[in-house]
Amino acid sequence: MAKQARAVQTWRSIVDAAASVFDDYGYERAAISEILRRAKVTKGALYFHFASKEAIAQAIMDEQTSTVEFEQEGSPLQSLVDGGQQFAFALRHNAMARAGTRLSIEGVFLGGPHPWGDWIDATARMLELGQERGEVFPQIDPMVSAKIIVASFTGIQLVSEADTGRADLREQVAEMWRHILPSIAHPGVIAHIKPEGRVDLAAQAREEAEREAREAREAREARAAAEAQEAGSGTVSEAGAPTDGAGGRAARTGRESGEGDEEPAGAGIAAGGAA
Repeated sequence: MAKQARAVQTWRSIVDAAASVFDDYGYERAAISEILRRAKVTKGALYFHFASKEAIAQAIMDEQTSTVEFEQEGSPLQSLVDGGQQFAFALRHNAMARAGTRLSIEGVFLGGPHPWGDWIDATARMLELGQERGEVFPQIDPMVSAKIIVASFTGIQLVSEADTGRADLREQVAEMWRHILPSIAHPGVIAHIKPEGRVDLAAQAREEAEREAREAREAREARAAAEAQEAGSGTVSEAGAPTDGAGGRAARTGRESGEGDEEPAGAGIAAGGAA
C-alpha cells in the first residue's frame, strides 16, 4: 500500500510539474529536463509512468476538466454558468487549467480525442438536463449549442488574456452568458440566472487566505505566550528555591554532587534502542 501511495504521489508530482512547464513554455519548447527538475524525480521514474512527453500532455488535457464540477441539483443553467465561472477562476489561479487550455489551442491533439470534447460533452449534458426541467427551449440542439458555448468561452478567455491578463475574465464570461442565454432559455428562467455565478470565487479565496493567515498568526501568538509563561515559571521557581535550612542545603548538595542524575538501570540501553 505504501509503495502504491508513493507511485501515486510521483505521478501527481510529474503531472503538476509538467503543467507548470507547458503553461510557461507551450508544448514544443517544454523540455523533459525542466519537468524532471520541477518534479524532483528521476528520468526513470518519469518514464515508468509516461512513455513520452505526448503522454504527459494528454494526461494534463484529461486532468483540466477536474477543475470544474457541474451541480446536478437545482437549476441546470445556473450550474452551467457556475461551472464556466469556476474554470474562468481556475485559468487565473491553476496551472493545470492554463496548461490544458494552451495545449488545446496549440493544436496538440496527440492522436487522441478532440481537445475540447470533454467540455462540449459536459455542456451538452447540462443543456439536455435543462430541457428536461423546462429551462431550455425544446427546439435547441444541445450539442450544437454546446459547441457554440465552448467556442465562445475559448475566444473570450484569449481576448481577456491579451487585454488584462485575464483579470476581467469573470465579467467577460458573464457578458457571454447575457448574450447567449436569451437564445436558448425561457425568459422567466433567465431572470433568476446570475451570469457572474452564484459565488464570487475570488472573494471566497481571499477570505480563505485571510482566515488561514489569521489562524497561523493566532497559533504563533499562542506558542509565544506558552513559551514566555514557561520561561517565567522557570525563573520564579529558581528564584523562589529555598536557600536556608536542611531542605535547601540538601537540594544544593544534590545538585552540586550530581546526586539524582543517575539514570535508572537499563535506561541507557532503552534510550540507545530507541535511537
